[in-house]
Amino acid sequence: MISHIYGFINTCLKSLVIEKFGEETWEKLRTLAEVQDTFMTYEIYDDVITLRLVQEACTMLDMPSEVVLKLFGEYFFSFCKMAGYDTMLRTLGGNLVEFIENLDALHSYLALSYQEMNAPSFRVEKNEDGRMLLHYYSDRKGLYHIVPGIIEAVAKDFFDSEVSMTILNQSEEDERTGKKEHVVFLVSQRSRGSKRDFRPQRENKEVTKEDEEIDRRRMRARCASLPHCPAGKRSRWDMVRSIVMFGKDNLLKSFTPCYPDKLWMEEQAFCNAFPFHIVFDKQLKVKQTGVNIQKFVPGLQTMDIRLDEYFSIVHPQVTFNIESIRKFINSQFVLKTRREMVPLASQHQSMLKLRGQMVWMESLGCMVYLCSPKLRSLQELEERGLHISDIAQHDTTRDLILLNQQRLAEMELSNQLERKKEELRILSRHLETEKKKTETLLYAMLPRHVANQLKEGKRVEAGEFQVCTILFSDVVTFTNICAACEPIQIVNMLNSMYSKFDRLTSVHDVYKVETIGDAYMVVGGVPIPADSHAERVANFALGMRIAAREVTNPITGQPIQIRVGLHTGPVLAGVVGDKMPRYCLFGDTVNTASRMESHGVPDHIHLSPFTYSALEDKGFDILERGEIQVKGKGLMTTYFLLQNLCVSEDTIMARGTGEPCVYRDNQQGTGESVRGEAIWVCLNCYVRKEETNGQTTASASSSSDLTNEDTPFLGDTTPFQKGHLNDVNSRLCRLL
Repeated sequence: MISHIYGFINTCLKSLVIEKFGEETWEKLRTLAEVQDTFMTYEIYDDVITLRLVQEACTMLDMPSEVVLKLFGEYFFSFCKMAGYDTMLRTLGGNLVEFIENLDALHSYLALSYQEMNAPSFRVEKNEDGRMLLHYYSDRKGLYHIVPGIIEAVAKDFFDSEVSMTILNQSEEDERTGKKEHVVFLVSQRSRGSKRDFRPQRENKEVTKEDEEIDRRRMRARCASLPHCPAGKRSRWDMVRSIVMFGKDNLLKSFTPCYPDKLWMEEQAFCNAFPFHIVFDKQLKVKQTGVNIQKFVPGLQTMDIRLDEYFSIVHPQVTFNIESIRKFINSQFVLKTRREMVPLASQHQSMLKLRGQMVWMESLGCMVYLCSPKLRSLQELEERGLHISDIAQHDTTRDLILLNQQRLAEMELSNQLERKKEELRILSRHLETEKKKTETLLYAMLPRHVANQLKEGKRVEAGEFQVCTILFSDVVTFTNICAACEPIQIVNMLNSMYSKFDRLTSVHDVYKVETIGDAYMVVGGVPIPADSHAERVANFALGMRIAAREVTNPITGQPIQIRVGLHTGPVLAGVVGDKMPRYCLFGDTVNTASRMESHGVPDHIHLSPFTYSALEDKGFDILERGEIQVKGKGLMTTYFLLQNLCVSEDTIMARGTGEPCVYRDNQQGTGESVRGEAIWVCLNCYVRKEETNGQTTASASSSSDLTNEDTPFLGDTTPFQKGHLNDVNSRLCRLL
């Protein structure tokens, strides 16, 4: 049989994990258990879900199952109170024994609303020493550790006492309840100092002379503790109040009921007043029945007919004999008519269920079953061919059916609201996910603060930045590569290269302005001013050069080369356009940075004198290129950025666990390999010039699309003179 459980239990388990261990723990737990995030209160779920959550919780929290289940039991009691069952639980009994004995009745009532509920059953045996044996029956194996958690929490909260529970071994077959698991607990209860003793009391306790003497002493002590009146005498009302309070406490302990000598009630009146009662003897032979039960089960009118021929016991699941019934005498019994014994005229009607109490009459050797029809709604009333008038006036079943009809309607409405709420929650979560995707795309196109202003419908004013550093780069021989390759190869090459560059913009906190073809443009100090703008862009440029070597030329299979140019100066920045708006930079600084790139050298980082001044004494290795002719600018003394002496390549590329980039001259480094490479490049350029007597042509390392205007360093036609050699020597001295 597949067992089911209501979402209320799983919701309680979720609430426990979140409250005790946090939201992240619940997310991890439900992921491991492969269950949904939300459970509907009135929805039915397979027991496997709950058991899977418990098993994964034990594994993840590294706690034994008995600890987790006991913790759940304690929390389940608190959760039920928070859910509105506080008063209902508190009024079940005046002590712990009465509370446990009425749990089955509570489950029976809740079954009116939770029809598929398969609740456990409890039975209490009182011992002479004041302890009790608690029998627990359940169709779910392995969950009995929940019981100590619940009982201990109930005793502490409701009865101000402490209990200790020990599991005893007892054979399951002796009970024949039909339940899969039967566990017996030995329960010891100890008062925590409350005024009322909640230990089980013996019935019909006789008050001895010793008890009376003890009570008198307590009364005198209580009276003596009262404050004195001004005249030195106790107040008369204080004395009366003391006696009344003492009498109240004494009556609670020494009450003895009074019974009449004979029953002052006619047999006919009794059968009419209790229309659904049954009296049967030890052999289950029917001796007496109510009038209405005879109407719906006519066979009961035959005297000495066996009760088990017409009814079967639904709850508790015990063998239908007098011994089993007496053992569970404090439980609520549910009987159901057997279909084969129902008259043919009533075959189309649903089977009649009776719910009530068994009372053993020792003097008669008979059992009386005081019961009423078990009905959940007016619909079930009609299905069984009953009417409200068939139920006795004093029977609260009449009111219960009408009230539960309204409650079922409210539950259905609540269930619909929960489903709609869950649908809205899922839609809201999906909307939030899509919103984040949109924002990510928007922030990739525009600076965050600019994008936020546009989202709010505000106009973004252009801003002037007094100083920033701009970088341009392009791919050497890109025109030739495009002419010899398929378009998809070009796209793949640029995508690979730009993806690496984009990652570096986040590493060095520079802003990517745009890409056009093979051209890549970034800026430091815009849109958020930063004193270290030049260092950030310089480190980014060094990273670009390293990353470009990891991208291959589709034609030759060799690493591609890039030219990089940097310039520092003021710019004006603002958003341009309504459709596909872009954050653009304007000013002569942009033009000069572009010239530094176009007049640069493959695989080198070309600096303007202004950028050199910003990077001077900042831990960078910079080589003076000399004075060159820059288009539109005239003669300019420019420089090559070789390396950062303070940090490693791994740090610049943010590989592994390297240190973060440092933009101040606060570290030492040698960088001999890069320094030597720069010396070789410088010497190689001059040696080639000397060999050609100043008539330099494009070398193998130069691209075929370089011109004298684009590459003034390699294409400089100025004759090689001794002054140049002196210049080389001076540069070597600075490097060495």
